[in-house]
Formats: sequence, C-alpha cells, structure tokens
Amino acid sequence: MTATGKNGVGETSAPDTATDAILSVNNIEVIYNHVILVLKGVSLTVPRGGIVALLGANGAGKTTTLKAISNLLHAERGLVTKGNIQFEGERVEALSPNDLVRRGCIQVMEGRHCFGHLTVEENLLTGAFTRRDGAAGIKRDLEMVYGYFPRLRERRSSQAGYTSGGEQQMTAIGRALMSRPKMILLDEPSMGLAPQLVEEIFEIVRKLNEEQGVSFLLAEQNTNIALRYAKYGYILESGRIVLDGDAKALRENEDVKEFYLGVGGEGRRSFKNVKHYKRRKRWLA
Repeated sequence: MTATGKNGVGETSAPDTATDAILSVNNIEVIYNHVILVLKGVSLTVPRGGIVALLGANGAGKTTTLKAISNLLHAERGLVTKGNIQFEGERVEALSPNDLVRRGCIQVMEGRHCFGHLTVEENLLTGAFTRRDGAAGIKRDLEMVYGYFPRLRERRSSQAGYTSGGEQQMTAIGRALMSRPKMILLDEPSMGLAPQLVEEIFEIVRKLNEEQGVSFLLAEQNTNIALRYAKYGYILESGRIVLDGDAKALRENEDVKEFYLGVGGEGRRSFKNVKHYKRRKRWLA
C-alpha cells in the first residue's frame, strides 16, 4: 500500500507488524549531556525474521538509534527521554545491555571492536558469556560460525588485532552469533572494506536470516547494497525519519537515487543546488 507523506513523496506504508514485530521503536527522543537533542520522534519496526535497513549520511543518527535500542547510551551520557522501545512485545529501555543480550538482541558495533590481543576463536567464545547451556552447545555453535565463516576457521589461532578488516568484521558478527541471538543490530558492516568483501558479508547476513531466522536491523551509509538485501528501509536525516518504504520502492524513488545512490535526474546540472532545494522544499517541509 502506498501513502504520501507530509513531504509530498510517494511512500510505501510500513507493514502491519503488530502481531509479528520483534522490535518496535516508538517515537523516541534521545538527548546527550542533558542538552543536545540527537533523535527526534524516531519510530521504526522490524518484523520477526526480517532484514530492515536504517539509512542516512554520517551523523544522521543511525548509530545513536542502535545504541538506544541496545541500551548502550548511558556510557556516552545519552538518554532516551521520550517514547519507548519494545523487544518481543515488552518494553526494554530499563534493561541492562547484558539482560537484553540474554533476551536475544545484540549489537555489532561500528568499527568491529574485536579484542586485538585475543585469538579469533577466543573472541568468538566471549560472545557466549551470557549462555548457561553448557560446553556442548557452545562447541556446536562455534562449528556453526565456522561453517558460515570458513576464513575464521583458518585464522582461529591468529591474534584478532593482526587480521584484516574483513576478518575482524566476520569475527564481530560471529561473536554476536555465539550469544544465540534472535536479532542483530549491525552498525556500518561495510565500513572500510573492499567491495568484494562487502558483498561476502552481506551474503552471509542473508544466509543467517534465511537459515537461522535471525532478524537484522542494518545501519548503513552504503544505501545501494543495503537496499539490495533489506526488505524494508528507513532513511534518517538530522535525527528524524524522513522517508520509509519497501526496499524496492526506495531504490526506485527519485530522491533516494539522487541523494544516496548518485543518480541524477534529467537536466540537473548541479547536484548540490538540487539537493539543497529538495531538502528544504520536500524532505524537511
């Protein structure tokens, strides 16, 4: 179903996920240091078993949104001051990050953040620290991770700090898988990686979604690849959701093509001038 937002752009309305949403973010505001308003009325939904993209330029608020969901804002003097966040139908703003991981929601941070002095396998095993199902289950899931990331099996005894960026990203995702997540918040997985490695990472995300049933919320600047793998997308700008819709509809949207995919319309000579005009007259009206 298609709706027209206040910006005048034709949008595909969000699916009815009242009964199958694994994550619902409802009109949240985030303030840093008690004075800096970073997110303003952000709402989004991730269906169970879905892949949803959260798109936007650097500084748009993507990472802050993920940290609000995973309850990591307090470490940076951030606070959700309005709205609520529900995971599997229950509000989770008051939970600790550990408790949220135990419930099945975990974030893979931007920049990987592997433990450089530990081996790849030791990094993977740290992801199982919340589990209480014994060594056999952990060993079985470690083999599952190596099945998805055969390169990590080859590097299992190498110090993570001496592996490539792609291998560290694989390690970070594999470490998250060791917690047996129902949902992964994946922050900028393409950052600093060669295009071939980016494709490999996203293919693994697709397989994990289809074969393991893991839901994903992907925060990405690489709009092109994110919309190829996601089913639905939200676009953030200056801390607000300015557009959302089915991934296919967003790929075909002229504003998205011009702003984020680098495809200009006919007769447009100045990208900067058109972008400025459209933001004022259509996106932020």
